[in-house]
Amino acid sequence: MSADVEIDAWLADLGFGAGPSRTAARAALEEADLTRAGRARISMLKLERATAALKARFSLHCPSPACTHAARASGRQPLLAVAKASCPHCGGSDNSRAARDFVAACARAGTRRLLVVGGSPSVREELRAALGSALELRCVDGTERRTHERARGDLEWADLVLLWGATELDHKVSAHYARPPTAQRGKVVHVARRGIAALLTAAVEHLRRGPA
Repeated sequence: MSADVEIDAWLADLGFGAGPSRTAARAALEEADLTRAGRARISMLKLERATAALKARFSLHCPSPACTHAARASGRQPLLAVAKASCPHCGGSDNSRAARDFVAACARAGTRRLLVVGGSPSVREELRAALGSALELRCVDGTERRTHERARGDLEWADLVLLWGATELDHKVSAHYARPPTAQRGKVVHVARRGIAALLTAAVEHLRRGPA
């Protein structure tokens, strides 16, 4: 078994594509005395230190504006990743990026309890997975009967209500949430776009504007 690895292949696996990103990464390794100019391989014993040096120096990102902004704001040198899947900010997923932005917006707004009305069972599970434990999440099946009393309790519990009108959402369910008491209207967001990324992006826009 070889005790070293090819530097270019290893850098490609980390997300440093051929061109300026690869050149910058190699230069950083040389400055850290982890390799020398012209060397094609690096000892496996140095990989942990080499990885730490690159992460401390660079912030890889995909071409999306949100990830590009995050990389520039990191305090490290932004470099374009070889593929979206190599982007540490979104992992190549629009849903992951939107979830990260949404959780950050909620933290700034002091929002902890999220109510989502509508969406298919599989999409609701995907939403739960994307948000993790960052927020308290309550989902309402838009196809099942909901009493006025339960809907009122949902509205009182939530800090933010996303009424997902472009999904599986019957009028008899949405009607309980569409016109809440005046004091709670600022927390209800009507979203007419499909997809988790679109849902959370609309929510971020609402939080940035503040209550109506």
